[in-house]
Amino acid sequence: MGISRFSQAKWWGIAALVFLVTLWLLGNVILPFLVGGAIAYFLDPIADRLERLGLSRALATAVIAVATVLIFVLLVLAVIPTLVNQLTQLINSAPAIFSQLQTFVMNKFPQLSDETSTIRQTLDSLGQTIQQRGGQMANTLITSFFSVINAVVFMIVAPVVAFYLLLDWDKMVAKIDTLLPLDHAPTIRELFREIDHVLAGFVRGQMTVCIILGTYYAFALMAAGLNFGAIVGAIAGFLTFIPYVGALVGGGLAIGLALFQFWGDWWSIIIIWAIFQSGQFVEGNILTPRLVGNSVGLHPVWLLFALSAFGALFGFVGMLIAVPVAAAIGVVARFGIAQYKASRLYHGIEAAPYREEQG
Repeated sequence: MGISRFSQAKWWGIAALVFLVTLWLLGNVILPFLVGGAIAYFLDPIADRLERLGLSRALATAVIAVATVLIFVLLVLAVIPTLVNQLTQLINSAPAIFSQLQTFVMNKFPQLSDETSTIRQTLDSLGQTIQQRGGQMANTLITSFFSVINAVVFMIVAPVVAFYLLLDWDKMVAKIDTLLPLDHAPTIRELFREIDHVLAGFVRGQMTVCIILGTYYAFALMAAGLNFGAIVGAIAGFLTFIPYVGALVGGGLAIGLALFQFWGDWWSIIIIWAIFQSGQFVEGNILTPRLVGNSVGLHPVWLLFALSAFGALFGFVGMLIAVPVAAAIGVVARFGIAQYKASRLYHGIEAAPYREEQG
């Protein structure tokens, strides 16, 4: 005898609650496993393609591991030091940039020279804060980053976890499939296929968009002669993952720096603006439609809410799982709506005879 729908909902609710409580209690302890799982999930299609070309799963995993290590070493030796150096210089230059801004504003608006003015006092206070903290902000930012994402996690634990998960990914999926409740296995499989479609379309596609845009912005801004162009491009590309944030932060930072560096040289400022304008055009009309698609079902507002909510509740770990959980909730919600629209609760009792006649 099957259990009632109320009991099923109760047990699924308990499972979800246990998952959230475990996530909250363990926190950063499970971070390397989440990172390793995300890496394995991202690389699994590549391993599957190598298998179709004739390689065994073990050899395909080994090829991917070697290629990943080579790319990582290349980034560490050639790219990351440049970005960290430019980030440090940018933050250390903040007091001087702010001083130039204050001088410019005072020349354009002489009434602000009144020391009793509220705006003048606010600018002075902000300038003192930047001067006091500017030299420490870069080190604080980098230290905080590595305190959240420990270097050992990326260097040792997460890659090992990713390697073994990638090696046994298909076996694990098949094993989990055998544990599904038999009455609902087809429905659950369909839901998970839809969730995988959403994640594959969004996460893998969006990461590719971020890499392409970040590379384009960095090289284009450096070619245009903008100081700190590499780090500004990298920031813009990375934040593209969050809807609208990459364009607003990256474009605002680049144009703001261009105004200080090229003031009076309006063609150079227009070139910086054109770089971001063209990047946004290509992203919105070519990259995102082709690589991400329009049917992934993750609305930008829903994604922003998920990142904010899970980040506030569970910190960095919460932000890692925000997109998968948001995708799963979206798929389950659409499934629930479809079930509701097919039910008598939606159509009403009087509509039943009509539906039978039409059938």
